[in-house]
Amino acid sequence: MKNIFSIWQARNTEDTGFEELLAPHIDRLYRLAYRFSGNRHDAEDLVQELLVKLYPRSTELNSIEKLGPWLSKSLYHLFIDQSRRITNSPVALAEGVGLELEEVACVNGRPDENMMRQQQFATLEKALFTINLDQRTLIAMHDMEGYTLPELSSMLDTPLGTLKSRLHRARASLREQLTEKQE
Repeated sequence: MKNIFSIWQARNTEDTGFEELLAPHIDRLYRLAYRFSGNRHDAEDLVQELLVKLYPRSTELNSIEKLGPWLSKSLYHLFIDQSRRITNSPVALAEGVGLELEEVACVNGRPDENMMRQQQFATLEKALFTINLDQRTLIAMHDMEGYTLPELSSMLDTPLGTLKSRLHRARASLREQLTEKQE
């Protein structure tokens, strides 16, 4: 992924506080945006748009106690807004959702193991994009990014019990899609 802060570096070389504050969170935001959107280009655009919106509010960001979850919540809301805007647009988009494989790191594995890992990842990714957006979001934030249910309850303004049942249904849907793929 390109250096996302290059816009600000070009505009103002004296203001590095914004970059220092958000740089530790960029990889996680990108992964989450990728899980939401399904492709690198849209994920980069989503993170870029979030940063553009946050830049004028950089002094406010210092006062946020748990910045990571707050940023994830903001990214989620931005994604939902964009999705609604596209869905409600009178222009029908003819482009399909292109699934891109993330690069799978070879860590002292045999080529056949790496190939099997890539195939498993591709199967999981395809199944993930067949379940509905709310379920995919919950699985991405909880199971893939490691947010706890209490954190998600706060971030998504949803009762804990509701999240537990939604996560259970989301996992069941994903499991169903994966078993259909195997048959």
